[in-house]
Amino acid sequence: MNNNIPEEELDEEIIENDDTDLSEEELDEADAVSEYNDVATKIAEMEDSIAEANDKYLRLAAEYQNYRNRTAKEKTETYQNAVSKCIEGLLPFIDSFERSIEAECSDENYKNGMQLIFGQLKAFLDQMNVKEVEALGKEFDPNVHNAIQQLDGTDYASNYVCAVYQKGYMIGDKLIRPAMVAVAV
Repeated sequence: MNNNIPEEELDEEIIENDDTDLSEEELDEADAVSEYNDVATKIAEMEDSIAEANDKYLRLAAEYQNYRNRTAKEKTETYQNAVSKCIEGLLPFIDSFERSIEAECSDENYKNGMQLIFGQLKAFLDQMNVKEVEALGKEFDPNVHNAIQQLDGTDYASNYVCAVYQKGYMIGDKLIRPAMVAVAV
């Protein structure tokens, strides 16, 4: 060996000598292994990319479903609030209608016509799922009754509603207006 040859050239010479020692079949096998490793790396990268895209898709689908559920709930609540406000505005008219039907009237045709109209109004309230709050003879419930008076000497037991001054109404489970009542002491 020549001692004056730089170290880099020696390394290249050794590598060239090593390549010549390998047979062509061994070189092909080494190339195949290298190509296989490259393909396996690319496949692993693609699988990671697919997994990441799938995760993003699942998160987006869940977020969209939550959005749909939230907007459907808001839409239902908005509709119920609008119906509630509308019915609340009609209640004074309903109260006046009931008082006018209870009043004495000499014209039977007029009274029958008023009762028919009031029947239609009641049918509309039923259709809208509006129910009267049960009050007379029921135990006082501050959630649905508004006590404005206490009465002694009634035929009702203590803490029971003995008089109703204004009917209360509910839509489903939501209170529109509490019943204004007197409670037995």
